[in-house]
Amino acid sequence: MTESISHQPDPAAPIDLAQSDDPAADGDRPAGGAPAPLGPAHLATEITAQLSTQLSKVRLYGFRRPAEAARARPAARPARSVPAPTLVAVAHGSRDPRAVHTVSALLDRVRALRPDLPVRLGHIELNRPLLADTLAGLRGEAVLVPLLFGRGYHVTHDLPAELAAAPHLTGRIAAPLGPHALLAEALHGRLLEAGFGDGPRMPADHGTSAECGTCTGPRSRSGIGRDAVVLAAAGSRAARSADDIARTAQLLSARLGGIPVLPAFASAAGPTVAEAVRILTARGHDRIAVASCFTAPGRFAAQCAAAAPGIAAAPLGDHPALARLVLHRYDQALFARTASDQDGIRAATVAV
Repeated sequence: MTESISHQPDPAAPIDLAQSDDPAADGDRPAGGAPAPLGPAHLATEITAQLSTQLSKVRLYGFRRPAEAARARPAARPARSVPAPTLVAVAHGSRDPRAVHTVSALLDRVRALRPDLPVRLGHIELNRPLLADTLAGLRGEAVLVPLLFGRGYHVTHDLPAELAAAPHLTGRIAAPLGPHALLAEALHGRLLEAGFGDGPRMPADHGTSAECGTCTGPRSRSGIGRDAVVLAAAGSRAARSADDIARTAQLLSARLGGIPVLPAFASAAGPTVAEAVRILTARGHDRIAVASCFTAPGRFAAQCAAAAPGIAAAPLGDHPALARLVLHRYDQALFARTASDQDGIRAATVAV
């Protein structure tokens, strides 16, 4: 009995281009089962078909073909941008109801300059929100920008302590707003708004002067008719804070064309505004204005203005230069490559 064996093609076997699966070719085989030689046309057709099958599996330049890649590619996810650290403006606080509105107006101007930046307000005392509450409601990173003008106790001790009490935050403290040329620009602007600089004035004579911005400021030879400015600030027992105000006085004097500018303080340091006015009067200055180095109205600002013999400028408030300075201090603290803790300020405080 003859057993019929059916041979199935091995899918793993190499392709034999000389063998055809075309049933029509079977009739061309001679007796005895030997395959008939393929004609040139038939052989070309077989080669073309085999090559097309193999080439369809090849990836274009080592990548999937567009149709295949489109099928395999997952749906594109929108790019996730890293949010900027929150700018936390730190105001001192005041019982004067105008203070909060003034600081809020300043921060509105800051937001207008950089709309995508999250900006929050926190007070050291007297007003809400308190800084501790503002920090408690934040997540991620924050940069504290003190709306203060020197390296006093609040900047060097209170703010680091508040930040240390918020361990859920990655935070840093910016330098105070002074001294800086933008602060001098804002002070100058408020003096001009108050009327200082109207009419003729004689420039200061520095021929016999000591350094401007100190209590032993320029001494005039004749003095009559010369303008002068008292730069009124809150005051601090920290010597570095007084140094910062003295430097601001120098910058303001330079912006005013060399007019003497004498620092004075509302508390904790001297001279007072009244004492500074007497010093300048004794030197022959008869047109003395008071520049207000305060962010907003309050008891100290009012006290200093009341001691002015004539022109008293308004607090800085939402002056455009002050808004730019707030952002500048934020950027300095955020992008400083090295942290400065020489002033006892935790994190990346920028030294002034």
